[in-house]
Amino acid sequence: GGPEPSGPPPAARQRAATRDIDFEELLGGRLLAWVGGLAILLGIVFFVAMAVRRGWIGEELRVVLAFLGSGALVGVGLYLFISQGRTQASLAAVASGLGGLYASDVAATRLYDLVSPVVGLVCAGVVGLLGTAIAIRWRTRLVGAIGILGALASPILVQAETSGTTLAFMAIALVAAVGVLLWQRWDWLAAGAFLLSAPQLVVWLEDSYEDRLGLALAVLALFWALYVVAAIGYELRVPVATLRASSAMLLLANALLFAAVGWVMLHESDHENAATGWVVVAAAAHVLLGGFGFRQRMSREIAAMVVAVGIGLSAAALGLALDGPALVIGWCAEAAVLAWVASSTSERRAVIGTVAFLTLAGGHILAIEAPPESLYRGVDDLAEAVIALLAFAVAALVSARFVPEEKTVGALGRLRPLLQAATAVALVYLGSVAIVDLTREAETAAEPGQTPQVLLSAFWALVGFGSLLFGLLRDDRRFRIAGFALLTAAIAKVFLFDLSTLESIYRVLSFIALGLLLLAAAFAYQRIRARIVEEAP
Repeated sequence: GGPEPSGPPPAARQRAATRDIDFEELLGGRLLAWVGGLAILLGIVFFVAMAVRRGWIGEELRVVLAFLGSGALVGVGLYLFISQGRTQASLAAVASGLGGLYASDVAATRLYDLVSPVVGLVCAGVVGLLGTAIAIRWRTRLVGAIGILGALASPILVQAETSGTTLAFMAIALVAAVGVLLWQRWDWLAAGAFLLSAPQLVVWLEDSYEDRLGLALAVLALFWALYVVAAIGYELRVPVATLRASSAMLLLANALLFAAVGWVMLHESDHENAATGWVVVAAAAHVLLGGFGFRQRMSREIAAMVVAVGIGLSAAALGLALDGPALVIGWCAEAAVLAWVASSTSERRAVIGTVAFLTLAGGHILAIEAPPESLYRGVDDLAEAVIALLAFAVAALVSARFVPEEKTVGALGRLRPLLQAATAVALVYLGSVAIVDLTREAETAAEPGQTPQVLLSAFWALVGFGSLLFGLLRDDRRFRIAGFALLTAAIAKVFLFDLSTLESIYRVLSFIALGLLLLAAAFAYQRIRARIVEEAP
């Protein structure tokens, strides 16, 4: 007979054995332990429910038994850990016991009113402290979640009144959570701590700021500092290379909470200037903190994020403190500064900030100083429109000068031509608004001025012709494209707007002026372009 068939190769046998071992470990080492802990906890609950239903035990005894049973589970888990080491059975027992202790505390305070909320908070604090210590010692996230987050949620669970005592308890629990975050990189804990504590803080501030505004602001600042440490404290202790999404989200949410709640409290207390100053202080605090971070072991990504949050708050502060052209100038100045920062550091977020501030400034101009209907009936204040548009044009030009090249900031480096185009558009728009406003008469909004519209069409065509000619003489494609764009806009306006709106004589003037400039442009393009082609090597 032939040779016996060989079995599977050693690598395949090893993978199969590994799968068998993994499955057995999952079933025997993890699943059975956790299901067992859950079964015990449910058994205790069912027994208590049956005993209550049959009248075996009273309210006090129910709570005592619940505390004793839950405490026994924690004790069993601790014993197993000490004697057998870190096992899933020990973790399941402790986690189930901690959950039972919290449930027992809630029953004693909310369900049966056997103890006051203050006593219930103290009991919850002890449970949270125990769970925190075990979580750090064993480095287990589930136990940490039950212990730490359970303590933070205790004021809600026991329905404690909004008071200084409740706030102090929550602050202590938050400090414990921050301490764990400094020691362990548990992303979920930072988010959970903020989501549980921030609403309670807002409720306390809402009840307290009218009578104790200074204390309320100080408490808000204290919690802001705790949340900042929760977000980036681990990075300060153990430098990391990348920015965690949880840190970024917590920094942003914390900044919004700090600035918005402080502003509302001061504004509602009739301190409007101080409310604006509060947002300015919040912006400055984040910028300074980020600047400090650049000099420390903190990741540049995180430091840049903190600065970006501060710059975003500064935009809101400018919006609160300034109005009209002054606000546009402020936003344009921030855009230019960020462009310079991007040039010095090749920081992508600085480029994004530049675009954001220019967008804010441009949006404000189009909404307030020189809306699109200004091309139809002029502006309310020509001086304000001119100042705002000049500020935007200068900021866009400076930003185009400083924006890094594509090789340093990626696709954002392609913004330079767009910023240059924005400068040109702002200047043309400025000239257009000025022509319409200076030459308009006392027509109603429904009847546009005849002379301003003819001059506007001629202005667009003339500037387009000049740009095209300059682009031809300098062999600069950017100016040629801009010239073609303006000539196209002039053609569209004359044929679509002037033809149907202007009176006969003005319509004739509009078409003749456009036609002459178009003929001149075509002649110049053909002659100069042909000469350039002939002179080319």
